[in-house]
Formats: sequence, C-alpha cells, structure tokens
Amino acid sequence: MSKEFSIAVFGGGCFWCTEAIFQMLRGVKSVVPGYAGGRLSDPTYEQVAAGGTGHAEVVKIEFDPAVISYKILLRLFFSVHDPTTLNRQDHDVGEQYRSIILYTTDQQKQQAEDFIKDLIANKEFAKPITTELKPLEKLFPAENYHLNYYLNNTSQPYCQLMISPKVKKFKETYADLLK
Repeated sequence: MSKEFSIAVFGGGCFWCTEAIFQMLRGVKSVVPGYAGGRLSDPTYEQVAAGGTGHAEVVKIEFDPAVISYKILLRLFFSVHDPTTLNRQDHDVGEQYRSIILYTTDQQKQQAEDFIKDLIANKEFAKPITTELKPLEKLFPAENYHLNYYLNNTSQPYCQLMISPKVKKFKETYADLLK
C-alpha cells in the first residue's frame, strides 16, 4: 500500500530560504523551488527576478498528512517570513518575493482563510497581512541549480548571512518537528 502525499505551495520571499526550512520537517517527502502565480509561460529565473511576470518564487512541498498537517505547514509558513510586507522579504524586493499561498484543494483554501482570520483576530502581527491566496494554476519548476540550494551552497555569503540564521532559529524553535 502506497502512502498518500499531498501538495502545498507557498511563496515567502526567496525560495532558497523557504526550501531550506521545509526540507527539515518530518513528513515532508520533497521540496521543489519554482515559479507560480503569474502570466508568463515557462519563465526563467532571470525573467522572474527582473519582475513583471506576475510570478512569485515558491516552493512545492510534497508531504504526508498523516505525519504533518497542512495546518502545521501554514503555521510554519507564517512563522518564517513576514506576511505584512507587500512584495518584499528582507532585502529582496519585487512581486516575485511576495507572500502567497497557492492552494490545491478547496479544503486547503478554507484552512488558509481560517488560519489568516485567526491570525488577524489574535493580533499576531502589528500590521495588516498582505498574503495573497489563490488557486494553483501551474507551477514551473526552477532550474536545477536552485534545487537544494542552501544544502549545496552553505558557504556562499547569501546563505551565511540570510539563510543560516533562519535555519538556526527554526531548528531551535521547532525541534520537535524536525527529521
């Protein structure tokens, strides 16, 4: 009997950071960086990075819902990026770095809407949440050199300055969820 895996698609800024975080979780089979939410068919990294395609840098997370729920993934997604900055995460600026949830089922849509309503009701953030919520129409996988970027490039300055501190904090905060 094969396991039933589900798909979650999130954009929370640079997909190198997001990939590094979600790869560490128990119940996550794979994390693939890509582009989604825009107008251009088969975009390249250079086109998306330049802006104007409508695409966001996203990660496609294949997960076992018997081990980790979509709701937990939502909680982690909102804890590892700033969902209140429109088209920006840290030093990365542009629509490609926006906060976005691309749902794959009506149940995911409802769970995301409810989760955001709870965040607002509980005043979890001082500023309004700008996270876009829309159905996943098409995901374009990123070029191969983006796969496992942090794991393969930990000595790169961007990885050391931007990703390593997030990974360290995540490991400390969510040790119970790690592989």
